[in-house]
Amino acid sequence: MQASRTLSTLAFGVPAGAWRWAAAAFAALALAAAILALSEPDKAGFAGYALLGGIGAVASLLIYAVWPREGLKTEDAKRVAEAAARANVAWAITGPDGAVLDCNPVYRRMAGAKDNESAAPPELALAGEPSSAVLYRLARDAAEGRPREESFVVRPGLELVAAVRPLKDQRTVWWFSPRLAATEAPPATAARPAPEPAAPVSVMPERVTKDLFQSAPIGIAFVEPNGQLRDANPAFAKFFGLAGIFTGRDLAALLDEADRAPLRALIASTARGEVAARPMELRRGEHMAEISASAMPGGVTLYLTDVSEQRALETKFAQSQKLQAVGQLAGGVAHDFNNLLTVIIGNCEFLLMRHTAGDPSFKELNEVHQNALRAATLVGQLLAFSRKQTMQPKVLALSDMISELAQMLRRLLREGIELRLENGADLWAVHADEAQLSNAVINLVVNARDAMPNGGTVTISTANDQVREPQALGTAIMPAGDYVRIEVADTGTGISPEHLGKIFDPFFTTKPVGQGTGLGLATVYGIVKQSGGFITVDSEVGRGTSFKIYLPRHRVDASAPAAEAQAPVARDVTGQDTILLVEDEEAVRSFAARALRMRGYNVLEASGGEEALEIVKSGKEEIHLLITDVVMPNMDGPTLVRHVKGLKPELAVIFMSGYAEEAFRRNDENASDLHFLPKPFGLKQLAAKVKEVLSGASK
Repeated sequence: MQASRTLSTLAFGVPAGAWRWAAAAFAALALAAAILALSEPDKAGFAGYALLGGIGAVASLLIYAVWPREGLKTEDAKRVAEAAARANVAWAITGPDGAVLDCNPVYRRMAGAKDNESAAPPELALAGEPSSAVLYRLARDAAEGRPREESFVVRPGLELVAAVRPLKDQRTVWWFSPRLAATEAPPATAARPAPEPAAPVSVMPERVTKDLFQSAPIGIAFVEPNGQLRDANPAFAKFFGLAGIFTGRDLAALLDEADRAPLRALIASTARGEVAARPMELRRGEHMAEISASAMPGGVTLYLTDVSEQRALETKFAQSQKLQAVGQLAGGVAHDFNNLLTVIIGNCEFLLMRHTAGDPSFKELNEVHQNALRAATLVGQLLAFSRKQTMQPKVLALSDMISELAQMLRRLLREGIELRLENGADLWAVHADEAQLSNAVINLVVNARDAMPNGGTVTISTANDQVREPQALGTAIMPAGDYVRIEVADTGTGISPEHLGKIFDPFFTTKPVGQGTGLGLATVYGIVKQSGGFITVDSEVGRGTSFKIYLPRHRVDASAPAAEAQAPVARDVTGQDTILLVEDEEAVRSFAARALRMRGYNVLEASGGEEALEIVKSGKEEIHLLITDVVMPNMDGPTLVRHVKGLKPELAVIFMSGYAEEAFRRNDENASDLHFLPKPFGLKQLAAKVKEVLSGASK
């Protein structure tokens, strides 16, 4: 009986007793008409009119029941008013002049108002930047009849989501829902405080009650103690996919199996007067929500906050932290490993000078040398991912670079795979490292080849692209501006959606074991980001994948004289100058000193910055060149150079390191006479760099 009374009340807005009176009245009229028609046939016409009148009365009642009416019934208004007062988010209703007409206790606490005081309007309750600017925009849009929602950080660790809903009579509903800022990882056991018991609630006007219920950005629902729905607002219905008449439905049955029992337990315990320590988390498909409950006469009120976007931000933030940690680890490992490779490559070259091609040991020595060079390439990929590889940017014409690269790329592709070039006309210039950018394109083409085992087409296209507004590319925001776009598209198998978000992660690969290191796309990502660009991917399983690289346009100064290209010529790499070599790794220092002495140079060795500084201060020998490692204990390379430049400003300097060149250039504003030799290096690279720097210093 209770269920039928509730259903009829919620379905038509008419109490069940009214239906019994209507049915009794109709039955009485029908019985009277039948008796009159049988007993006095000459009055049958009057009986027909009586029956018609009964039908009309019932029809009028039905029309009254289903006809739209402003507001809710008094008992519903009480129920919604109590739910609004107990809501664990702040709400306020403001008038045309911005003054607060009504609000709940949570808003009063937020505004710092006592029970006997009028609460301040939102613009004053949350004064200060950036709150004031956000609230001004919200108020302006509400005044113009546009609903709006925006989030802003109130203090470190706390972010508010503010929403406005314009109402009739120039009134506005404000809602403020707290959430943890995405810039801080949430504690695993974080819990919102349970809502405080509300004071006795006076029934608000029916129109206000309806507006609050319908416009709330959080979900509100009323359920029976057994979990059956009485009513729900649009936000709640949308999350659960409810439509039409949904009263009487079992709410838990709409959830995943794992969440059904906990929700039923939450409703039952709340109906008994218990207060949950924290909101319950539940998932429906890809959406997540937090749901809390409060008791009400005859049932339970549920408050639902959709946290899908927040959880996605937290996941992205955790992923970026993980990638940053891996990048730092890769940079540190690469630094130490480059020292080892420098020693291995250098000593292999010493041995190969004595054991030529006819020697029985030549094959083994050459294998060691070649594999050491391959290891150096792998370390370079790690540095590219961590954005610490050495870059030598210059102004590039991409159409020429891609056309030259295509000749080599065609040799990389197997039979049945066609390579197409579509260079845009009048491409803008870009400022990037040609070798690194070529490496990025090669990686993308090789990936495209592997995705087409049965053949297909790889298309490399370039074009100018004007971005009018900032665009979100994954977790990055690409500012508005002029870009040159490089697109590498294939007709291969595509990438599944579950893998699409991980493809730039280091060591992630879908290739079989032994067929990929998982560093190819991570390397591409690092190269593009270190070049100041952006990369995005679009893929559909069975239809192919498209990678797009956006590089900022480089505006060439027309008044600057054009550099004349000079063909490389063979040079004498011997010399007789004095070089101060500073390196804390003894094996690296020993190899480099031996290589330079073989070329005729006088080499002074130092195992650290302090020892090198003492040699410079002693002035026993005139030093023509300082070669120093960047990362050293106690006194690092940049610090040593600053001290030495104070004593010998004209001294030329070469830094040795596996880190990016910018890492030391940022330490000196006047770094034009600073040069860089990336590790690992061999005999020829070391000798050629030294000769180049000394020749330039002598001019």
